[in-house]
Amino acid sequence: MNKEHRKRASRAGSADKARSVEGRRPLAVFWDMDGTLIDSEPYWHQAEVDLARKHGGDWNTDMGWQVSGKPLPKVAGVMRERGLNLPEDKIPDLLINGVIAMEERHMPWIDGVRHILADLVEAGIPSILVTTSPRRMAQAVVAKAPDGAFADYVCGDDGLAQKPDPAPYLHAAGLLGITSPDQMVSCLAFEDTLTGITSAVASGATTVAYTGTNPVDTSSGPQFASMNSYAGVTLDDLSALIAKRLERSGSPAAQTC
Repeated sequence: MNKEHRKRASRAGSADKARSVEGRRPLAVFWDMDGTLIDSEPYWHQAEVDLARKHGGDWNTDMGWQVSGKPLPKVAGVMRERGLNLPEDKIPDLLINGVIAMEERHMPWIDGVRHILADLVEAGIPSILVTTSPRRMAQAVVAKAPDGAFADYVCGDDGLAQKPDPAPYLHAAGLLGITSPDQMVSCLAFEDTLTGITSAVASGATTVAYTGTNPVDTSSGPQFASMNSYAGVTLDDLSALIAKRLERSGSPAAQTC
């Protein structure tokens, strides 16, 4: 094959790839917050350690990772079991205050994620934040995201069953009028912890494990795909994930809602 022929073949291959993802763009993208959008897990762990230093208890960063992704009341219960000398119902607010203070100094966006959010806005694909963190923390992140990045958000204090239950993701989908399993296949969900991954997978969304921040190995989890960096990720890459999921499931492309 001569050089010019190879160039034509390469262009044809690129065109075929573009056609293969055309019409397979995500209906929506659901984003977990901590460890997926922002690298805030170190902030949470620092807040936990600071609280233990002030009020007793046996706590360190490794223990913080063990409760990563769990609802704050459960974290508070574990910290109490480890000797933290505070009323259990006071612990969540104190942790939140510590993290918010650090985020006000610097919002730790994960490299490349703001670019993806902006591309989704330009393409008219809605994103929804799905977090176990309380509303005031979600609002702070949404306020600092690219303009129009989030159509809505689902929080830990919304009264829903929490991750690993699929309820938060099913509720997020419902906010956009997405109600059928076929439509959920055409939605992407980004998560970093096994708790969150389990929730997203159970909802039927095409789940991607972001592994760039979590030292716990989630590579063998139930997710459809894994990603350790957002650098260079394009809308076509996201669309290709949906196309591959649909091919594997044998489902037709879901109709837009």
